[in-house]
Amino acid sequence: MTHKEKAMKIFYEKFNCSQAVLGAYAEDYGLTVAQAMKVAACFSGGVRKGEVCGAVSGAIMVIGLKYGDGPDYKATAYPKAAEFMERFKEKNASYICKDILGCDISSEAGMLYARENGLFKDICPRMVESAVDILEDMEI
Repeated sequence: MTHKEKAMKIFYEKFNCSQAVLGAYAEDYGLTVAQAMKVAACFSGGVRKGEVCGAVSGAIMVIGLKYGDGPDYKATAYPKAAEFMERFKEKNASYICKDILGCDISSEAGMLYARENGLFKDICPRMVESAVDILEDMEI
């Protein structure tokens, strides 16, 4: 199963976008999928505040797992994270959840709008796929 297939399977099992991305790579980097689900549990929806997209947060965690070790991790991990974010923004116009969804889910009205209009079912899976595609393109 590819990383994208794993991510989509996790997402459609009712987990969130950050869990789907991190979970797809977890075992490659020494985490169990169950551990990844716990670590990424609170990052969806821009940490529930409409900020950095949960799929992006999950991908940044994957980059940290690959490059975040040793005394010089900042020299490798930080540029990779910045490259990922720039690529995601180029592909999706933003990496900010409320911009991607077109509503602010940190408010009750915004959350209701997102649910009623199927934004989590329509847009979020595409962001998960996009994040995984970019990680794969970066050979992570």
